[in-house]
Amino acid sequence: MNFSAWSIRNPVPALLLFVVLTYLGLTGLARLGIQNFPDIEIPVINISATLEGAAPAQLETEVARKIEDKVASLGGIEHIRTTVTDGSVSISVQFNIDKNAEVALNEVRNAVDGARSDLPTAVTNPVVSKTTTSGGTLLTYIVVADNMDEQALSWFVDNDINKMLLSVAGVGKVARIGGVDREVHVDLNPALMAGLSVSAGDVSTRLKQVQQDASGGRGDIGGSIQSVRTLGAVSTPAEIATLDIPMADGRHIKLDQVATVKDTLAERSTYATLDGKPVIGFEVTRTKGTSEVTVAKAVRAAIDQFSIEHPQTHITEAFNTVKPVEDNYEGSMHLLFEGSLLAVLVVWLFLRDWRATFVATVALPLSVIPTFAVMYYAGFSLNVLTLLALALVVGILVDDAIVEIENIVRHLRLGKTPFQAAMEAADEIGFAVIATTFTLVAVFLPTAFMGGIPGKFFKQFGMTAAAAVMASLLVARLLTPMMAAYILKPHAATNEEYSASMRLYLRVVKWCLTYRKTVVVSITLFIIGSLALMPLLPKGFVPAADTSQTKVALELQPGSTLEQTKIVAAHAQQLLREMPDVTQVFTAVGVSTTGGGPSGSVSSNDVRKATLTLTLLDRSHRSRKQAAIEDDIRAKLAVLPGARVSVGAGGNGERLQVTLASDDPYPEIGQPSGRARFTYAKRLGQHYL
Repeated sequence: MNFSAWSIRNPVPALLLFVVLTYLGLTGLARLGIQNFPDIEIPVINISATLEGAAPAQLETEVARKIEDKVASLGGIEHIRTTVTDGSVSISVQFNIDKNAEVALNEVRNAVDGARSDLPTAVTNPVVSKTTTSGGTLLTYIVVADNMDEQALSWFVDNDINKMLLSVAGVGKVARIGGVDREVHVDLNPALMAGLSVSAGDVSTRLKQVQQDASGGRGDIGGSIQSVRTLGAVSTPAEIATLDIPMADGRHIKLDQVATVKDTLAERSTYATLDGKPVIGFEVTRTKGTSEVTVAKAVRAAIDQFSIEHPQTHITEAFNTVKPVEDNYEGSMHLLFEGSLLAVLVVWLFLRDWRATFVATVALPLSVIPTFAVMYYAGFSLNVLTLLALALVVGILVDDAIVEIENIVRHLRLGKTPFQAAMEAADEIGFAVIATTFTLVAVFLPTAFMGGIPGKFFKQFGMTAAAAVMASLLVARLLTPMMAAYILKPHAATNEEYSASMRLYLRVVKWCLTYRKTVVVSITLFIIGSLALMPLLPKGFVPAADTSQTKVALELQPGSTLEQTKIVAAHAQQLLREMPDVTQVFTAVGVSTTGGGPSGSVSSNDVRKATLTLTLLDRSHRSRKQAAIEDDIRAKLAVLPGARVSVGAGGNGERLQVTLASDDPYPEIGQPSGRARFTYAKRLGQHYL
C-alpha cells in the first residue's frame, strides 16, 4: 500500500495522528526525570547477621562460612565478599549482570533460611536485602543551632530532620555525619561484685529484661473490653540504677550497689569539618527510578519550609552533585536547539525555497517529540545517553524529509502541479527512504542489546535513537508529502543548469572514475593509517568531565582510631586548602566513599577512613581545567612524609600511599602499626578506583 498517496488524498487522519503523538510526547517530556546516568540494577544481594560479643574468628567459622557454603551452591554467582568485625558479619553476593535482582534476592533468602538451623541460636535472624538507593550522595547539608548542644543537635538531626526528609518523595536515605550519640554506661565494680557474690552474667541477664513492655491479653472491665500489658520499660538512667538484681540464694540487690550508671555519650564514630571548622551534617540519597533534579528540588523546598518552622536552626547546603547534572541537561538541550537551527539553515541554503524549507523543518520537532513518549512509557530518563542519542540523530531526523521534499521540488520544476508532483515523487523515492531508515535502525538498535554493564547503559541510547529514526520515517512517508501537496506552489518548467559547485563536483567524480586504481590505493592507505592511530587514543568507558568537584579518600592501617584518622585528614585538608582553585573542603572522618562508576558510589562507616570533598572554582572563573588541578592535588599530597604515587586499578585514578615510619611526623597519634593510604578518586562520571 502506498501510504504517502493515501495521506495526500486523506490529510485529516495523518494530521490527527501527529496531533496525538505530539500531545503524548509533550506529556512524556514533562514527566521525564533528569539524571546524570540511567539507573541500572546490578544484582548484588547483601546479607548481615550479628552475634553480640563474638570475636571475628568465631564468627568466621560459626556464621560466615556456613552461610557462604549455602549461598555458593546457587548458580550465576560471580563474587562473594565477606566482612567480619566484632559481633557482626556482612556478606555481599554479586551475580551475573543479566541475573534478575528479584530472583537473586529470593534465591539468596532461601539459601540463608536453609543455613539458619546450623547457626548459633544467639545469632539474630540474618537480614537479606538489596540496595534500593541509587548513586552517591545527592545533597549534603550542615546544621547549626545556637540553642542546642552537640548531643541535642545530633538527636535533632536523627529524629526531626530525618523524619521530615524521609517523607519527601524520592528520598531513600538520610545519614548524619559528625555529632554524637547518647549512651548509658553501666560500669561494674569488680570489688563490690566479689563482695556481694554477683556475677556479670547476673547483671547482663537483668539488663536484657528492661525496656520491654509485654502484652497481657485483654480484660472485661465494666462491660467494656480493655487491653492489658505489663510495663517493664525504664525511661531514665536513675530507674536503671535502681533495677533489682535477684541472687541465686534468694537475696536481691540494687544495680547501683555494684555499678555506676552514667548518662553519657557513645564513642565517636564520625567527625565532620567544613574548611577546618567542626560541623554536624547529613547526606541525602535518592531511591532508584527517581529524578536527581526533581528529588533535589523537593528536598530543598522541604528544607526551606522546615527552616521557617524552626527559625533557631540554620541548615546550609555544603555541596551537592546535582548542579553538574543540571548543567549537563541545559547544555545538551542548548546544543539540541542549536543543531536543529543549523539543520534548518542548511536545508534553506540548498533548497532556497521557504515553503519547501518549512515542510522539511516540520519533520524535526515531529520526530523528536513523539520520541519522548516512547522514552516515558519505556521508563527512561533524560540523561547523558538519551540526550546524546537525540543530539546525534538531529541531522538524521530531517534527512528523510529532505529527500522527499527535494524530489518533489524537482518534479515541480518539470511543470507539474504540487499535488501531482507530491504523488509521483513520494512513490518514486519511497523504497529508498524506507531502506535508509531501517539501515540506521540496524546501526543504533543493536547497542541496546549489548551485554555487561555497558549494555545496561546503552539500552536507553539505542532504543531512543531507533525510536526517533522510526518517527522520522513516519513523518517522511505520511506528513511531508501531504504538506508539500497543499503548501508548495507550482513552478514554471525550466531547464535546470548546474551551478559552479556542482560542475566542480562532477569534474572530481570524473577524475576518480578515470583513475580508479589510484583512488582505491589512496583510500586503502587512509584506512590503514586511521586504524594505526587507534592505539594512541585514550581509552575509558566515560570521558573525564569538568564538574568543579573532586574527592580525596583517606585510609589508615587497620586498628587505627578515629582520632588518628582525624589528625592525618586535617593535615591533608590543610595542604589542599592552600590551593587557589579550591574554594571549599568538606571532610567526613569515619565515612568512606567506595565503589564509583556511573552507577554511583556507596558510603560506609569506618573510623580509619575519611573522605575529603573539594569544591573548585566554577570553570568559567578559572583558566585551568580540572585535570590540571587534580595533578596539583597529587603533587600536594605527594609531599606528605613518605608519600609515593602509583597508578590505581586499571589506570583509573591515582593512589597515594603514605608509609608511617618510626620517626612518624604525627606524634599525636602514637606509634604506627602499619600503613596509611591516601586514595585519590574523581567524582561520579569520571575515573573510578
